[in-house]
Amino acid sequence: MHNYISDLKKHIGKKVTLKGWVYNSRSSGKIKFLLLRDGTGLCQCIYFKGECEEKALEDFAKLTQETTVEVTGVVREEPRSPGGVELGAETLNILHITKDFPISPKDHGVDFLMNNRHLWIRSKKQNAILRIRAEIVSAIYDFFNGKGFTLSDAPIFTPNACEGTSTLFETQYFDEKAYLSQSGQLYMEAAAAALGKAYCFGPTFRAEKSKTRRHLIEFWMVEPEVAFANLKDNMELAEQFVEYIVGRVLKNKKEELKTLERDTSTLEKIKAPFPKLHYKEAVEILLKKDTGFKDGNDFGATDETIISSQFDKPVFVHHYPTAIKAFYMKEEEADPTYSLSCDLLATEGYGEIIGGGQREDRLEILEKKIKEHDLNLEHLKWYTDLRRYGAFQSSGFGLGLERTVSWICGLSHVRETIAFPRMYGRMYP
Repeated sequence: MHNYISDLKKHIGKKVTLKGWVYNSRSSGKIKFLLLRDGTGLCQCIYFKGECEEKALEDFAKLTQETTVEVTGVVREEPRSPGGVELGAETLNILHITKDFPISPKDHGVDFLMNNRHLWIRSKKQNAILRIRAEIVSAIYDFFNGKGFTLSDAPIFTPNACEGTSTLFETQYFDEKAYLSQSGQLYMEAAAAALGKAYCFGPTFRAEKSKTRRHLIEFWMVEPEVAFANLKDNMELAEQFVEYIVGRVLKNKKEELKTLERDTSTLEKIKAPFPKLHYKEAVEILLKKDTGFKDGNDFGATDETIISSQFDKPVFVHHYPTAIKAFYMKEEEADPTYSLSCDLLATEGYGEIIGGGQREDRLEILEKKIKEHDLNLEHLKWYTDLRRYGAFQSSGFGLGLERTVSWICGLSHVRETIAFPRMYGRMYP
């Protein structure tokens, strides 16, 4: 069985066999250098005349970028090499010659790279992003499982809207109409009544004809829901959660962050508690900046950037106007024009990464709002049953994985945060 580059430090002084692809190759006199990648890391393999097979030196000239090879040699320490080790190579077995690999070190346009996304993800930067994403995913499960939450999967096919009918993907479900899920939140409320603390984590879909750097058509979202929790409890859970996942990446993905040239000084400040602004306080910030913002509107990307720039930590904005929030958001009893809602705006202009709040638990008000939002009450009967049979206070939120990856990695566009992004106008590869 062959070895993996990530494990080579365990085999110093031993002969090993590696299989992988040519990342780079060069010659300098009697020495030849092969930089091999196998998906777990990079390893420099040194071919020296007299120490390796003569055939290896002959075949070395045939190597091209991404050619598949098998290499045998002795592992030795070398602090200047990737991973702190190198291979004193003895053999070179070419398994497949790659001709004209499309992606070279020269600059390529975005469309070209996205058309070749299946190949682009092999590059060092894209590899680092996907590894950081995987660490965040692992941290998400660890955080909620460690706090006594139960994972409860929400369906992808749904009979109803959750976030508004204008962004629904309609499909056929045998003889009925169905929609791709915008959110698992409504189902998590049912799960919270059964399990106390529940969460789902999976793909969600929004048919938004938007080409901004923050939007994907298909994205992953984690959505916890807690029975008998209020808005304050919800914000405290969210800030603990964000602090945890940022801390995990800082601890476990130092090399990947270096590869991305991410300034981690801003991430190191991400410690709870986070600042919290009432919607009216956030509006005051915008009005002082004379941006033309109108009180009562939702915030756009520029507005969020202005608000978050006042702080060196993510900032909560809470109590948004009821009129701009979803039907399930509970009204503030003292002033029903405001809702018990909250968004968390990331630092450095990355905008909203969390949206959530306290749910409307009064049956008569919920039914009234469902009608006002022009939704089918019959399709949501199961949801209103949660108020009919054991009504309870609950709160929760949704964190968008790709926006969070973009923020933590310091990326300019969300399209690089998932292996195969789905965007408006693009579904290939």
